[in-house]
Amino acid sequence: MNTVEDPNTTTAARTPEELPGVVTRLFKGVLYAEGDEKLWQSLLGLSSQVRDYVSVLGLDLILDESEGYAFLKSREDADAALPRLIPRRQLTFNVSLLLALLRGRLLEFDTNSSELRLIMTDQDIAEMVAVFLPESSNEAKIMDRLATDIKKVVELGFLRRLKGQLGTYEVVRVLKAFVDAQWLEEFDARLSDYRATLAGTPSTTAALTGTGTMEAGGK
Repeated sequence: MNTVEDPNTTTAARTPEELPGVVTRLFKGVLYAEGDEKLWQSLLGLSSQVRDYVSVLGLDLILDESEGYAFLKSREDADAALPRLIPRRQLTFNVSLLLALLRGRLLEFDTNSSELRLIMTDQDIAEMVAVFLPESSNEAKIMDRLATDIKKVVELGFLRRLKGQLGTYEVVRVLKAFVDAQWLEEFDARLSDYRATLAGTPSTTAALTGTGTMEAGGK
């Protein structure tokens, strides 16, 4: 969600000289309040200037102060002649499925828990996706593939490994902004085809080559 700055708050009292540093950091990926408090406060005070600056480049500032994250996103109505500054990544079926399930688990967690951080282990994730995977006697192969998918989601910035806790992750809350209702709707529309593919139906064997795209998230 976008925030509206109150000119009477201390966060609004920022200097224009801080603008290049804020914009440059946003081009590198998601900015988290907990990751760089000083830069986050600069962003809160300069958010209107940041929006004006990046809009010229066909970008929007997505700022969620309550969740503590901000990132840049390509505008849907941007001039087609402008180069895409935020890269898009092709996602495999398995990674798309994992993202959709993590998004659902985060929604369930926010509804039923008073805790702020959703922590999951490799075993938790394996049990979550098991019902969608094909039956196989080679469990080791399936777990190896799942480990690869988890690694990819970590690279995308939607899972964060916990230090000193092997195989344990925090589901990063910015996932809610990237895996939105439209993304889920498009994925659900194809899910039946993917299930048929996993079952070996010849007519849908090409479905796994790509489920869609997502703008780079970043850590």
